[in-house]
Amino acid sequence: MDTLEACGIYLGTTGGQVYVSPDSGDNWMPIVRDLPAVLSVEVQTLA
Repeated sequence: MDTLEACGIYLGTTGGQVYVSPDSGDNWMPIVRDLPAVLSVEVQTLA
């Protein structure tokens, strides 16, 4: 999760996709595809 006002949640899959929900899990969209298996996701908020 990030620390923005509308909490963003990020999910990586062992199939190589990363998804984001910019609204605390109500809606999801892919942001990265075709990676090797994703074992962890780290988010950095840029100001």
